[in-house]
Amino acid sequence: MRWTPRRVFRGVRWYLRELTDESAYDRYVAHLRAHRPAERVPSRRAFERMRTEEREADPRTGFRCC
Repeated sequence: MRWTPRRVFRGVRWYLRELTDESAYDRYVAHLRAHRPAERVPSRRAFERMRTEEREADPRTGFRCC
């Protein structure tokens, strides 16, 4: 396997997206399309709002702002 700058960049980008959970929306969209194709896919903003509301509603997750 040869390490080219493009391949390194893609690897670092993938790692950072997974580390920061930036790819959660992509996984959610793929899940919806695979399991519920008739359901409308929410916008990224709506997804993030839904995700934040779920975290804040459940006291067991320990959601804190700081």
